[in-house]
Amino acid sequence: MTKQTFLQGAIILIVAGMITRFMGFINRIVVARLMGEEGIGLYMMALPTLFLVMTLTQLGLPVAISKRVAEADAANDQAKVKKIVVISLMITFISSIVFTIVMAVGAPYIASTLLTDSRAMLPILAISPIIPITAIAAVLRGYFQGKQNMKPQSYAQVIEQLVRITCVAFFVNLLLPYGIEYAAAGAMISVIIGEFISLMYMIYTFKRKKTLRLRHRFFSYLKSSRNVVRELLSIALPSMGSRMIGSISNFLEPILVVQSLAIAGVASAVATKQYGELTGYVMPLLFLPTFITHSLAVALVPSIAEAEAKKNIALIHYRIHQSIRISFASGGISTVVLSIFAVQLLTYMYGTGDASHYLVLMAPFFLLHYIQSPLQAALQALDLAKPAMWNSLFGVALKSVVLVILASNPNFGIMGAAIGLCTGVVLVTLLHLAVLRKVIGYSIPFLDICKMIVLLAFTWLFGSFLKRIYETMEPHVILFLSVLVILGAIYIILLFALKFITKDELRQIPFFNKKK
Repeated sequence: MTKQTFLQGAIILIVAGMITRFMGFINRIVVARLMGEEGIGLYMMALPTLFLVMTLTQLGLPVAISKRVAEADAANDQAKVKKIVVISLMITFISSIVFTIVMAVGAPYIASTLLTDSRAMLPILAISPIIPITAIAAVLRGYFQGKQNMKPQSYAQVIEQLVRITCVAFFVNLLLPYGIEYAAAGAMISVIIGEFISLMYMIYTFKRKKTLRLRHRFFSYLKSSRNVVRELLSIALPSMGSRMIGSISNFLEPILVVQSLAIAGVASAVATKQYGELTGYVMPLLFLPTFITHSLAVALVPSIAEAEAKKNIALIHYRIHQSIRISFASGGISTVVLSIFAVQLLTYMYGTGDASHYLVLMAPFFLLHYIQSPLQAALQALDLAKPAMWNSLFGVALKSVVLVILASNPNFGIMGAAIGLCTGVVLVTLLHLAVLRKVIGYSIPFLDICKMIVLLAFTWLFGSFLKRIYETMEPHVILFLSVLVILGAIYIILLFALKFITKDELRQIPFFNKKK
């Protein structure tokens, strides 16, 4: 099986992430144009229920599988690799059947009572068959990640989006004459077909490699896998806990914000508008670099697990530092651009710059969010998923307390919610760093902290200079994009000058390797 280095695997995932984000954006445009706001509302109502059920079904197993397979592979213990895959398939198969039935039976109650729109029942019923598909896909994804082969997962992501875009217009138009709820169900059917085809590709890749014969002595492997179950769940359950904490936090956040603003005397219509600006305009911009940091996190788990199995502490430190360095590099330019050009970005994208003050406040703090995913992945790879879960819980608790105290104060209002979000990000990242320092003695070198400050300072100076030039000219989107390209080029030069990207890392990229 093809095995990539940490950086090669991360780059493959990053490229796939960019492609699927772009295609996902096209898919949302198609769906919105075909179904309108009401249809999109029904479609979006069903998705949170699906995501919650999928989180419960998978039990955090993909991360656990990735780590345990990497460890077993490092020890050349293919029998254990098979046990990990067999027991994971059995667990997810059983849980997916149970939760599919629960979701189907509970669809009328979820739609009518919780979502207050009985029409949402049909999209929920339509999407429920996807649960066992994604459960099996999650196991195979974790297996390939553990083998440090990121290509099958990346290709499957692209295939899924291609199939979804191809099918969505057909099914929505086919069912739209029957009602908007049927059109939303049609959109869900296209999602299922996309996931199914991508799963078929992963199964084909898995069988073509012929590394494991799953059906051979399947049940004997299942009976002798009690220790493997404990090893998997020791990571899987805390990982699921972290995701559940995030899901519950996202569920409670709008409730806390609206109620706190009501205490501050803000009218409900104004509160809805302000929260929409914060979460609909600002947060998507702040989360833009996260597809890079998430890709690094996925590639980091098996890489660190393999190094830990070989007792190579120096390599563990290097991999963590490498991921932080690259995450900071990807987030640094985003932070500067969002801070300096907040008004211009929001105006060109949404037609209004009213939310710029939120963006200017939050962008510097979210620089810590960009290194948070690799840090959490490192903790999970080091069997520290439980401390990572507690860190997430503490972050959510602090965020909620600060949010309620400040947002309910008329002097802060919705800005208090923004400050609350920032405090949660800062606390979780610092706690993750503290755990790594305590357990393995890792800390970000002081010299690199100085380099990070210099990188941001010089980029900020160049950005401010370019902004002053831009403001003397007639505003135009092409001119604005040209300014961003120039600033990006300067930033890349600074990255190489300060050695945020090294020659050795460049040589791992096929394009640059061919030039040598």
